[in-house]
Amino acid sequence: MAIATVNPTSGTMEMLIEPHSADEVQERIAQAHAAARALRDTSFAQRAEWMNAAADILADQAEGLGELITVEMGKPIAQSVAEVHKSAKAMRFYAEHAQQFLADEALSDPSTVGATRAWTRYEPLGVVLAVMPWNYPLWQVVRFAAPALMAGNAGLLKHASNVPQAALFLDTLFERGGFPQGSFRALLIGGSEVESVLADERVKAVTLTGSEPAGRSVAAIAGDHVKKSVLELGGSDPFIVLASAEVGRAAETAVRARISNNGQSCIAGKRFIVHTDVYDEFAAEFARLMSELVVGNPLLPETQVGPVATSAGRDELAELVEDARAKGASVLAGGFAPDLRGWFYAPTVIADLPEDARLIQEEAFGPVASLYRAHDNDDALRIANQTTFGLSSAVWTTDPDEEEFFVSGLEAGAVFINGMTVSYQELPFGGIKRSGFGRELAAVGIREFCNLKTVWRA
Repeated sequence: MAIATVNPTSGTMEMLIEPHSADEVQERIAQAHAAARALRDTSFAQRAEWMNAAADILADQAEGLGELITVEMGKPIAQSVAEVHKSAKAMRFYAEHAQQFLADEALSDPSTVGATRAWTRYEPLGVVLAVMPWNYPLWQVVRFAAPALMAGNAGLLKHASNVPQAALFLDTLFERGGFPQGSFRALLIGGSEVESVLADERVKAVTLTGSEPAGRSVAAIAGDHVKKSVLELGGSDPFIVLASAEVGRAAETAVRARISNNGQSCIAGKRFIVHTDVYDEFAAEFARLMSELVVGNPLLPETQVGPVATSAGRDELAELVEDARAKGASVLAGGFAPDLRGWFYAPTVIADLPEDARLIQEEAFGPVASLYRAHDNDDALRIANQTTFGLSSAVWTTDPDEEEFFVSGLEAGAVFINGMTVSYQELPFGGIKRSGFGRELAAVGIREFCNLKTVWRA
């Protein structure tokens, strides 16, 4: 069955691409396997030269690639172009720092283990499979690919089926930079074919960014074959505004946190938990700002919110809102699909959620914000931790004691103080609970797919 690019702004098909046959998949795995053996013997300096060249290609094509991303998944064009540049920056970061991150580490006093010298060394695993989502079609891939290739691994990409053009661009990017043929290969296959690829003995590990069900499936397959896996799954991140916060600035940032990428980000603020002393002020300002956002064609520079990427995603978002409304929740802004072609949903704020509303536990992947009134700090922490997710979080306060209380108490992979969660290549990224395990980015990200070898010398 052909793989389609369907423009979410218009609902029309842009392109049909034939999937890879079983023989083509086997050939691509073989190419990656051969490339991994070659990359293992190259120097960091050589890999860095190739990685920087690939980053230059990416940056030079930023405008065209930005338009491609917007057409395939609908984010505002300025955000798409920014994603391209962010990806190139991460590639240069790992080109510069990989050798430092993977340097041998000597035991300071080897006599304690009866040796004259003892040290650890990081070595590449080989071929790593990446199963990636559509919401950041370049960034999600590059933040795996750049460290993996710089460590001496090769990569296979099973990208989301609605962004095949992004997958095809990435299929040749690193080779164009100079990496050996097959160092990074896209597999245009369906989700049902991931198991056979991961089961292949030439594939040594897997990383997945996606839904919880997809993560469970891939982790089970990896576990059955005793292969390393890293999972970054869903999130329902709390954005906590305390009584001491600068409410106006918090409300402005809350809007950006909720509608970035049309609200389709795992680390977007989704649940806005506000201390009762400032709740009314924050709720009024937040709803006003959300209702004033410009919704429309994401290729136009004035557009702030584009469409949801798929019709199914828009329908699921509407179902969550209607479920909450039917159970007595208050809709302070939005709550409807605007009369536009494509898969749009109005920026929405919902308050007074009953305990049985699906939005209490489920992730709203689109421009829908849930608003909660917290009676005190303990109540805010309780609400923040009540979901099964634990990806990131944000806390707004000017009180150092409050800051420490939430940094220590929040069940999340990250806490951002007086700001919104953003992924940086310099900082580890990942979650706990049903948001997954393992980490991407920073030094730990490049080490995830390495063998940490201990060496002891008498």
